[in-house]
Amino acid sequence: MFRPETNNTGPHSRRPDNSAFKQQRLPAWSPMLTPHTVLPFFYCTAAICLVLGVGLWLTVKSTQELKLDYTTDGTCNLCFIKRQNASEAAVKCSCTMVFTIDKLFKGDVFFYYGLRNFHQNLRRYMDSRDDTQMVGRPKQLKNPSQYCKPFRKDPKGIPIAPCGAVANSLFNDSFRFYYHGLRGQRTPVPLLRRGIAWYTDKNVKFRNPPLGNSTLALAFNGTAKPLYWQRPVYELNMNNPNDNGFINEDFIVWMREAAFPNFKKLYGFLNRGTAPFTKGLPAGKYSVDIDYNFPPQHFKGKKLVVLTTLSWFGGQNHFLPVLYLVTSCLLLALAVVLTVVWWKFGRNGKNLKE
Repeated sequence: MFRPETNNTGPHSRRPDNSAFKQQRLPAWSPMLTPHTVLPFFYCTAAICLVLGVGLWLTVKSTQELKLDYTTDGTCNLCFIKRQNASEAAVKCSCTMVFTIDKLFKGDVFFYYGLRNFHQNLRRYMDSRDDTQMVGRPKQLKNPSQYCKPFRKDPKGIPIAPCGAVANSLFNDSFRFYYHGLRGQRTPVPLLRRGIAWYTDKNVKFRNPPLGNSTLALAFNGTAKPLYWQRPVYELNMNNPNDNGFINEDFIVWMREAAFPNFKKLYGFLNRGTAPFTKGLPAGKYSVDIDYNFPPQHFKGKKLVVLTTLSWFGGQNHFLPVLYLVTSCLLLALAVVLTVVWWKFGRNGKNLKE
């Protein structure tokens, strides 16, 4: 049968197809906002936020936390002064901080170091790294990314591994934790230093160059250490050769940049396998010997030691509980105001007077 060709140039050529979607005939639901639906919603939401806020608040309060500022505390003040002098920057300096725990830190205890006013979230700082290099690709070791400038090569022109500002500013204070028993004897507190990095970081994002039959030092041959480091990357952990190079866990923890200028990073956690630490950190006197290397005066910051226990919600962070409680109060106040307005003007179904 002969069918004439459709004329696509007529007045109806751009009309949409006669379908429910294109002709906007799809079923829809438009809620009618009435006092009998709005007011219960506000009251129920306020109650839910109140329950969540109180529950999270009690959970946070069940954790224990102790923050110790050692920037200029006690004998550390001498090290702070030394680090201000550029000529003594390479001179080793150690100090001791003594403190008391009044109540048993029950359960797993985590040891953090903290920094104040250190902005790891600056864009240029965060971009100054080479993730391809830290996967262990040999070609990238000798040719770091341009983003690493001015920490891409040392003054002699030798490529730096790991390159960039993030790696160059690696936190390098070290700690030795002691418990002073009932008789005053000084017992080392066993801290587990392995397992502090994320699994995906340790096994995927950070890998050492292929060794073959060579040693780790030979794998990094032809590269230089970052300018502010005391040792090359293949000697970061002198006590454990298997924790060197790009898979050093202290290095991996540092390379995960913090979102805020005040932060803490995991240094270790308590090994509860030996007495008297099977139940946690007992009450008593403690001390921390600190190798004071990281200079805080350049960024006008502070350094802390943080001891804390954790719950299913994490550590002592009151932001989310307070946010829920404030939201609950605001919703409740708004619901009360709307109830009063409805009771006074609209309860009989009459509109508000214009």
